[in-house]
Amino acid sequence: MNRSASVVTVVLLALGGVSATYLLQRSSAPQISAEQRLLDSRKLLDVLPAGYYDNQPLERPLALGKVTLRHSILSGGYRAMRSGQTVAVLLRSRSEGYAGTLELLIAIDANGRLLGVKTLEQRETPGLGGYLGEWPNAWLQRFTGKSRNEPTDPGWALKKDQGQFDQIAGATITSRATLHAIHDALRYFDEHRELLLGAGP
Repeated sequence: MNRSASVVTVVLLALGGVSATYLLQRSSAPQISAEQRLLDSRKLLDVLPAGYYDNQPLERPLALGKVTLRHSILSGGYRAMRSGQTVAVLLRSRSEGYAGTLELLIAIDANGRLLGVKTLEQRETPGLGGYLGEWPNAWLQRFTGKSRNEPTDPGWALKKDQGQFDQIAGATITSRATLHAIHDALRYFDEHRELLLGAGP
């Protein structure tokens, strides 16, 4: 075989390999994208107990717009459903911590009780307020089962503010902002329950 035939063979093999790789990538891209969305969804939704819902909550966004509350802003939300009934509402809340914006995902069951809270974004000092970003988070789990009125409004404060909750050591401002955002979300849920659960007009 002469040199030019060898070059043509190598070029054809290279083009064949590149074409096969391209076709494989194109055919698997939708599946990879779907798997990535599922993984992102699981990371976000691990604030809900396993087996609590049977829909895709991120595909059921609530038409909230931007809702300004006493201490925080709601920037969206989702419905978690089981057998066609809303069993929980997830609210995205933003408030100001010591080092900047805190974004929380707050899960509330249909009875107005807190199922869990997960930090989605924070810029707090590592080892202090930055602890808020760890998952699971023992400090945030202390709020599980609480509701708008349990404790009463005065109890929804840090102990140093005559309330019922401990703060994250060395992170008073961040602890206070998080606590107020959670209470704001519970209050909003209580005041707009029918709309959020999909039972109203």
